[in-house]
Amino acid sequence: MTSMSLADYKAKFAKPRRKPKRRSFVKKERVVSEGEATLIQHLKSYGIKFEQEFQFNKDRKWRADFHLIGTNILIEVEGGIWSNGRHTRGKGYIADMEKYNSATALGYSVYRYSTEQVKSGLAIEEIRRLIG
Repeated sequence: MTSMSLADYKAKFAKPRRKPKRRSFVKKERVVSEGEATLIQHLKSYGIKFEQEFQFNKDRKWRADFHLIGTNILIEVEGGIWSNGRHTRGKGYIADMEKYNSATALGYSVYRYSTEQVKSGLAIEEIRRLIG
């Protein structure tokens, strides 16, 4: 039986290390959630004009899901509220508070709805009452 140093063993048997693949950071197109898609249908069916992904704060590049044109009303459809999603975990919740407070300070009213509230029709009924 012969002995071999660790350096000799690695030189003879070790596989060469490959460089890790570099991740590309190409921004993907935003996917519309089920709640947002439903609200789009509701707004269109009642002839309510809106903008999606409305950038209300140029400094922070914050966006609201919907802006009702001709008003200072922003609509947010909150997803993942039962699945421990971004909106219900500490860091995401605090970031949302900062975003919504900024919108309010800029003169917007922010209305938030869950996907279930949108699908049930509650959201569109409240929106219709808001805009008269």
